Amino acid sequence: MKNLETANNEAIRQELGKRLKAERLNRNVTQKVLAEKAGISRRTLVGAERGEPFTIDTLLSILRELDCLAQIDLFLPEPEISPIQLSKLKGKKRQKASSKFTYPKPRSTPWVWNEG
Repeated sequence: MKNLETANNEAIRQELGKRLKAERLNRNVTQKVLAEKAGISRRTLVGAERGEPFTIDTLLSILRELDCLAQIDLFLPEPEISPIQLSKLKGKKRQKASSKFTYPKPRSTPWVWNEG
């Protein structure tokens, strides 16, 4: 298995294409049949298998017809909310991320009580 963490998008696409092709061949399905079932052109499937750019809809259609759609859970599992975040939400669903907290810079002069 390649180290995809350091690979660029093109290399990842090519690896994905190789894996899609291998899965298709393991299932003994021709490009023509898979393309027809997925509702895409054979040319689109050939391009995807070569690592050419393709849409997420194309990927989902191919995975669905190869009966591999459940594999999405392996590479992008549904995130779990930490118990601390859950207690902060009080039953609500999180809507946005917060910015990272930064501590204020220390004052250049010491603070003193204003007694005047």
